Formats: sequence, C-alpha cells, structure tokens
Amino acid sequence: METADYKGTNKMIIGIVFGVITFWLFAQAMVNVVPAVQKDLGISLGTLNIAISLTALFSGMFIVAAGGLADKIGRKKMTNIGLILSIIGSLCLVLAQGSVLLIIGRVIQGLSAACIMPATIALMKAYFEGAERQRALSFWSIGSWGGSGVASFAGGAIATYLGWKWIFIFSIIFSLLGIWLIKDTPESKGESTGAFKFDYAGLIIFIITMLALNIFINFGADLGWTSLITIVLAIVTIIGAIVFFKVEKSKEIVLIDFSLFKNKPYSGATFSNFLLNAIAGTLVVANTYVQVGRGFNAFQSGMLSLGYLIAVLAMIRVGEKILQKAGAKSPMIWGALIATVGVAMMGLTFLADFAYTVVVFIGFALFGLGLGIYATPSTDTSVSNAPSNKVGEAAGIYKMASSLGGAFGVAISATVYSSISAIASLETAATAGIITNVIFGILSILSIMMMVPRNEGKIKTKEVSGQRRTPTPGQREPEPSH
Repeated sequence: METADYKGTNKMIIGIVFGVITFWLFAQAMVNVVPAVQKDLGISLGTLNIAISLTALFSGMFIVAAGGLADKIGRKKMTNIGLILSIIGSLCLVLAQGSVLLIIGRVIQGLSAACIMPATIALMKAYFEGAERQRALSFWSIGSWGGSGVASFAGGAIATYLGWKWIFIFSIIFSLLGIWLIKDTPESKGESTGAFKFDYAGLIIFIITMLALNIFINFGADLGWTSLITIVLAIVTIIGAIVFFKVEKSKEIVLIDFSLFKNKPYSGATFSNFLLNAIAGTLVVANTYVQVGRGFNAFQSGMLSLGYLIAVLAMIRVGEKILQKAGAKSPMIWGALIATVGVAMMGLTFLADFAYTVVVFIGFALFGLGLGIYATPSTDTSVSNAPSNKVGEAAGIYKMASSLGGAFGVAISATVYSSISAIASLETAATAGIITNVIFGILSILSIMMMVPRNEGKIKTKEVSGQRRTPTPGQREPEPSH
C-alpha cells in the first residue's frame, strides 16, 4: 500500500544505487584481493574460498524470503535492515584478525544482500511508472551490473594502495549514505488481508536443499565426485527439491509462488538472468589465470576489467532506450550474444603475453557491453510481469537467480580450472574454464528466444503523468496468467 500521491525522486534513486553498490563492494571486490587477505589474516586458501562463497550462498538462500517479507512488513524497512546488516558485516571484516570474524562478516553481508536487492527493486516498481520506471531500473542496473565492475576495479586499486580492509570502510560509508538518502521515501507494502503469515516450513526445506546443493557444487571436487558424502548431498538436493515443490503446491501461504513462472516473459528473464550471471565464473578464471599464469598483480588484473566497467556503465541507458523502441527481446538476445563472444575471447590463452592482454581487455569490454544492453530490458521484464502485491517476492526470485547463478558459475568454473590445472597446463585449464562459461551464454540466448515476446516492455504511447495507481490486469503491468 503505497502513498498514493508520492512520485519517486532522483534522491531516492541515488540512495538505492548506493545501497546496491555496497553489495558489490563486499561481493565482487573480495574475489580480486584473495592473496592480500590470505597473507594479512594468515588463513588457508580453502578457508578464504569458503568465506568468499558464503555471501552468495546466504543471499541466495534468504533472498526470496526477504523479498516476500518486504511485501508484507515494508520495502523501505527491509532496505534499511539490509543497509544496517551491511554496516555490521563490513565492520566484522575491518576488525577481523583471523578466520572467525571474516566468516561471520561474510554471512551477515549475505543476509544484507538478501534484504537490499529485492526490496529496492520493489520500491522502484512502487514509485515509478512506464518509461520513468525503466529509467529508474536503468540506474538500479548501473548500481548492480555496473557495481560489479566498479568494485572489481576499485577493489584492486584500494587493496594495492590503501589495504584491503579499506574496501569495507567505503562499504560502511555508502550504506550510511543510502540510509540518509531514502529517509524521506514513504513506506510501501503489498496489499494484504488478515494477520501476518509466513511459510517457515517452506523456508527450512528450501535452506536445507540449497545448502546441500551449494556444498555439492563447491566441494564436490575436493570430496571426490563419487565419495559417499557427495552422493548423499546430491540425494538430499534432489529429494529436497521434490519435497519443496510438493509442499509449496499444497499450501496457500508459500515461500515461492510457482504460478509466477506461468508468465513466460518473467520465466525468460529469470532463467536467462541465472545463466548470464553464471558467466561470472569467467571473472574468477581470468583473474586467477592472469595473476598466476601471467604474473599480474591485483591492481593490474583489475585494470584489465576497466573496459568492462566503462562499457557496462555506458550501455545500460542504451539498453533502456532500445527496450522502449523495440521491446525487450532484441536487446536481451544481442546483449547475451555480445557478452558470450567477449567471454570466448578470454579463452585464447595460446596467445603471447601482449596479444593475450589486449584480447582479454577487449573481451572484458564486450562482456560489459553485452551485459549493459541486457540489464534494464531483463529487469523491467521481470518487474513489470509481477503482481503488485508480490513484487518483492518476484524480485527476490529474480535476484536469487543472479546470486545462485553467480555462485554456481564461480564454483563450476573454479572446479573445471583446478581439476584440469592438476593434470595439464594452466593455459589448457583456463581455456576449459572459459568454454564452460560460453556454454552458459548460449543457453541464456536460447531461453530468451523461446520465452520473451517480441514487443515486451515497448512504450507505445507517451505516458501521461498523474497520480500513482495500483496497476490492474489489462494495464501495462499485467498479472501473471494462471
């Protein structure tokens, strides 16, 4: 239930963007500073990799619940909770002297991301309409997709010249700015009847299933793919998924409303988002390879992704304009295709040092260019096809696809890279890791082609500004078909 006459402001957008960037400062920057953190805290690489993956794991496990909760208790309230958790999590990392505070901080940061991401998308949907909503979501995407590039570049520079803990001091400052900038935004909730209810049973089954799946993917190689523990994890994952689906289908109050997926554009946006985020494994493979195989330091490997940063930031508004003129399908397909070509270029590890450096720089730039074109059309397709009382939940599922896609992509790419580097050259291992990500890109393109209608999101007439209204079926923001 939004304030009827409130219209979203630029101040609100900037506050939300700061909130979203804090996620990338602690998610993406951590990948770039592995050697510095390991040396400073004196912990094993295995422990550090667990700490890094915990943020994506916990955000992935709780993001749907947090999105659904935001619809019920308030989207602004959930955003503020997320920003406060971000401050606490970052503070744990600043004060860390070993693995304990590092791990606690990473878990809290994961919960922070789960609160911030769907709640902020739902606020954008609540207080902006039509072309204005698409513009607001463009800036959200600049914070989200562009934020990964900013954090990748800035994280390397900060770690090299100030020390890695300064990344998280900046994260605290951004969180405080976010809280201050959205303080005047009215609360927004979904329409509800009766007392507050929540699907605790569904959440517990979901968490057990996701935990088993993540441990299977992240540690299957170390445990041995045919070991008893790995087989048990696989069985728990499969049974958990079946039980979760059956339990959710039989209840009125659910964690995930599967009827959302009956809407093909929403499904297409969500599946392709999962697969394009899985390509994030490229960043780990490329960064590790250029540092270990080619002798780059953290700052130099960060500089390689400068083209990604510039391209993704430059193209997000372009993607928005293409969306308004041609609909979502065209920019989503072209964006995914260009990103996949960029990734493929990074697999050319047989090239000599200078040539490979140039190719990787261009590859990162194309990767960013493609993601920039894809970002707003995809986010708008998912948001505009969600019922107004379930925007937080729908955004939570969409962002869970991002988080889990990223976690799976990183885990699978790292497994392929480390498994092959043990029996072959680093060049062969890096190429194999990259090919894995190219496959994700191709699958993403196919999901868009099959599910997203041609004119989805196209602005046909100039919208008349007026009072805020709750969209009804048949208007520009349709309910999912049942």
